[in-house]
Amino acid sequence: MQKDLTSIKNLTTKDIQGFLDLAKNIKSNPKKYSTKLFGKTLGLIFEKPSNRTRVSFEVGMFQLGGTTIYLDSQHIQIGKRETTHDIALTLSRYLSGIVVRTFSQSTIEELAKFATIPVINGLSDFSHPCQALADIFTVKEKFKKFQGITLSYVGDGNNVCNSLMFACSKVGLNIRIACPEGFCPDKLVLRDAKAQALKNKCEVVLLDDPRDAIKDADIIYTDVWTSMGQEEETERRKIAFRDFQVNSKLISYAKPKCLIMHCLPAHRGEEITDEVIDSSNSVVFDQAENRLHIQKAILLSLLSAKNRRD
Repeated sequence: MQKDLTSIKNLTTKDIQGFLDLAKNIKSNPKKYSTKLFGKTLGLIFEKPSNRTRVSFEVGMFQLGGTTIYLDSQHIQIGKRETTHDIALTLSRYLSGIVVRTFSQSTIEELAKFATIPVINGLSDFSHPCQALADIFTVKEKFKKFQGITLSYVGDGNNVCNSLMFACSKVGLNIRIACPEGFCPDKLVLRDAKAQALKNKCEVVLLDDPRDAIKDADIIYTDVWTSMGQEEETERRKIAFRDFQVNSKLISYAKPKCLIMHCLPAHRGEEITDEVIDSSNSVVFDQAENRLHIQKAILLSLLSAKNRRD
């Protein structure tokens, strides 16, 4: 197991399966793990707003017997008040692990490079590994397998999309992505995911027509069209994505009982309609709950003495 969780790209299939198996056990018998992180303290460094990520990590740490300390951007000011190097080494003397939610992936990578304790990516502009792990955990819960299942992602080729491509290709889950021109996922991520998919006998396909992407799909997944930090692009994106809304007409091309997934927060009436997100096919809030269980598995796996560097 890696010392840190900065990107799913760095995880092996065995690592991922370990997280999924542990999350399943935690979810079915939480009391068994209620003191496993007693005496441990998790630092939360957040430069972006958060609901699910912050609450699930704080509650998860509490339920494992540990504690958290929240540090927003005004407190830490990474690279401004002091260097990332010094922050990493200082916090390593106080904490058992760090969750970082920031704009730049490089900030997370640099903290992980210098910290002697585990660093967990709580979201960056490049990836959202905790979300994608919770997503495939939800898929496994619902279908009991990955092989032969197709997840269709419709929308922006953003950080969530990047992490889903890494995760799906490593566990053998087919993923089709439909994005408008100019909003496709990272080319290197797509290349790496396709290569990984070949090894695991699944497919990673990029398309420009959402109807083609969701044809006979088992799962339809979407995310907001405008992510945090892109607010000035909102109107332009609404025009570019207008044919990519997940609505009743679009999902009619998928399997009748296809599941609906969304990482939240949802901009209802934009990327997804109320009718779809509130339908009986929606597992959106199962996903949200599973953030808690998968993050408890991540914390248990990483916040142990053997992960500390001398």
